[in-house]
Amino acid sequence: MASPTNFEALIPKERLEQTVLQWILDDIPSFDVGGLVVGTSEKEAILWMKSPGVFAGKPFFDAVFRVLGCKIVWKAEAIEGAYLDASGSNKIALATVVGPVNKILQGERTALNTLSRCSGVASASRKAAKIAESLAWKGYTAGTRKTTPGFRIVEKYGLLVGGVATHRLDLSQMVMLKDNHIWAAGSITKAVKLAREAAGFSQKIEVECQSKEEALEAARAGADIVMLDNFEPTKLKEDAKSLKEDFPHLLIEASGGITVKTMADYLSEHVDILSQGKLTQGYSCLDYSLKISH
Repeated sequence: MASPTNFEALIPKERLEQTVLQWILDDIPSFDVGGLVVGTSEKEAILWMKSPGVFAGKPFFDAVFRVLGCKIVWKAEAIEGAYLDASGSNKIALATVVGPVNKILQGERTALNTLSRCSGVASASRKAAKIAESLAWKGYTAGTRKTTPGFRIVEKYGLLVGGVATHRLDLSQMVMLKDNHIWAAGSITKAVKLAREAAGFSQKIEVECQSKEEALEAARAGADIVMLDNFEPTKLKEDAKSLKEDFPHLLIEASGGITVKTMADYLSEHVDILSQGKLTQGYSCLDYSLKISH
């Protein structure tokens, strides 16, 4: 099930190149002795995928070598969002990178790290999306803000390619009032009221709730979304149904320790969003390599 949307268009080219340039500079803070050893003659290198999963991260791989002055020729198999069964001896050639050999090797590890992690997020996300689809659930499966600092754009992009929602991208997108916000403000009602004054009509406000009573207070205060956090599946479904009866337009999110293995237990017609921190915090990386042609 390949992603039908080209999400690469979401990322401004200038921002992308600025980001990958910083990654490259972090990896070469001073001398590149290995680059001296190999020289500057033009070479070709083959990108190999060596483990099965969803191929994702093409724009970041492209940007790394574009910044370094190399060219990439992608093969037909390299479809962003496609599941590729690369395993054991069945490794798959995805691209040829052409350029000065020292430049290819300067970008090698940064490009591969990005590709392997983005594909890991997309592969985990694809599994979650397929479970929701198999149960004919109509809500949103989503990631969370539990991303790697400095690497958020890659992991959030991987969620989309895998077929799930990103949730909020950062602190400035949507308003999430969690337990610490509530305790500091004094109450859910006070926190929602002040948040609405600042957010106005253009942002949704979500409140993390530990009980149905907290969710009712949040809904009455004007929250758009309530997160039922760390609820047992049976209790979650009961409370979600009751809340929907009183507040039909309220969005209900289930979260807290939910994984691909357990998510089916939490799905219900009354739950609109199911978020999983594991999609960006506990994913397995896929195996790729870049080999210079002899």
